[in-house]
Amino acid sequence: MKKTAFLDSARQVLSIEAQAISSQIGRLGASFEDACQRILDCEGRVVVTGMGKSGHIANKIAATLASTGTPAFFVHPGEASHGDLGMITPKDLVLAISNSGETSEVLSILPIIKRMGVGLIGMASVPSSTLAKLADAYINIPIEQEACPMNLAPTASTTASLAMGDALAIAVLNARDFDERDFARSHPGGALGRRLLMYVDDIMHKGDDIPLVAESALLSDALLEMSSKGLGMTGVCDSNGQLIGIYTDGDLRRTLAERISVDTPISEVMTAEPVTARPDMLAAELVSLMKERSIGGLIVTNNADVVGALNMQDLLRAGVL
Repeated sequence: MKKTAFLDSARQVLSIEAQAISSQIGRLGASFEDACQRILDCEGRVVVTGMGKSGHIANKIAATLASTGTPAFFVHPGEASHGDLGMITPKDLVLAISNSGETSEVLSILPIIKRMGVGLIGMASVPSSTLAKLADAYINIPIEQEACPMNLAPTASTTASLAMGDALAIAVLNARDFDERDFARSHPGGALGRRLLMYVDDIMHKGDDIPLVAESALLSDALLEMSSKGLGMTGVCDSNGQLIGIYTDGDLRRTLAERISVDTPISEVMTAEPVTARPDMLAAELVSLMKERSIGGLIVTNNADVVGALNMQDLLRAGVL
């Protein structure tokens, strides 16, 4: 097979599937709105089900719903008939997907679902199908052809179903005013979760790990404290334990350039009134502050009390940078 034939085949598939999706736009109407409202009003979980390739699509739609503010999970219709129906409660809502609307494994569980009083959203390509007739809200997803040259393998139909599932999830997301913080709570392990859910208090060094010296200390004492704590800085506190200054690696370079003695009081070479962080700041906020002010490390205070310290390396290790 020539390479050009591969490309021609791929382009044809993408064209057919793109058409399958774009053709759904003009068909959206009251039934789609009804389905969205039912999902929004659901007091339980959205249970998504489908068989075969539709089952794979249903699984992904359930995952998308769950990650965008709608509690949802996938139930295999074959397993549902052998005990998994017990997962479904009267407060739940079922979203059943079947291209033909006549998938036997799906249809076999619908009477029980209906007797339980569970709402049913159907997604199929045949409006006269059994699934369409039983559904409380029906979303019609017809396609002209599959991308398969034999018009058999589920390709364009599954792509259109997946896109419609995304449309449902995002339409409901918008109705919920679901924002970045809500999304992050469902993705705490991802970069967004770390950026929006991690606070300075989660990262900072505390207690004896905080580099601090008294304002009466000498420069030599400050250098020893910096060396032992390894954060490239030390805070300077007054007799009441309040932060009055900071001495950093950058200050040390300036001190060496000026040939200042290590017996000099730290209060004479420190940076007074330093920039500080609060423990309740988002770590992402702190990154922006430190980059803006070209700060490599700082002390964390709470109502003038020193409670922590951190540097860029700590933020890097935490995955915030």
